[in-house]
Amino acid sequence: MTHMLVVEDATASRDWYVNVLGASVYGEYGGTSVVLDLLGNWLLLVTGGGPSPEKPTVTLAAPGDADHVSSQLIFRVDDCQGTYDLLSARGAQFLSAPLDRGGEIRAFFRDPDDHLFEISQLT
Repeated sequence: MTHMLVVEDATASRDWYVNVLGASVYGEYGGTSVVLDLLGNWLLLVTGGGPSPEKPTVTLAAPGDADHVSSQLIFRVDDCQGTYDLLSARGAQFLSAPLDRGGEIRAFFRDPDDHLFEISQLT
């Protein structure tokens, strides 16, 4: 399965995913899309665009409001605090420090286009 995220700037987003999350570039296409390998999964970053013949009523757009989310990516980790420290040092901007929710420790951060990510550790 490939997960697609719409971004404003494919190059800037590529650099963030490579430098902060440790993704590797699988392929780049015309400056408007990048396929990344992230933890053995493909992540497709594409710039937005209007309707096309195969999707005549669909417009692709990056998130418009960071506080209204319809999806997120969750990374299950062995050490939430350690992952938080590592990603913070690489430039990830977390919404808060890891929080112990009883049975799970988790923290949330966003990419440059405000897609939401979670790191989560079962306890």
